[in-house]
Amino acid sequence: MGIEVRLAVIMAERGVSGRALAAHVGITEANLSLLRQGKVKGVRFETLAAICDYLNCQPGDLLVYRPDGAG
Repeated sequence: MGIEVRLAVIMAERGVSGRALAAHVGITEANLSLLRQGKVKGVRFETLAAICDYLNCQPGDLLVYRPDGAG
């Protein structure tokens, strides 16, 4: 089972830079990059809410569940 992080896709669709999003959310660009790549073990709800606020999206737009062997 896996969670696919679609943050990079949503950012590209909206023309949002990593620098702008990181500044709004209050995290480093390096941490945002790790999140965008799905290389984090967790994310604070506060951070997720700030990302959704800036990108005008829902958490489900950013995170997708992929069962083993799917995709």
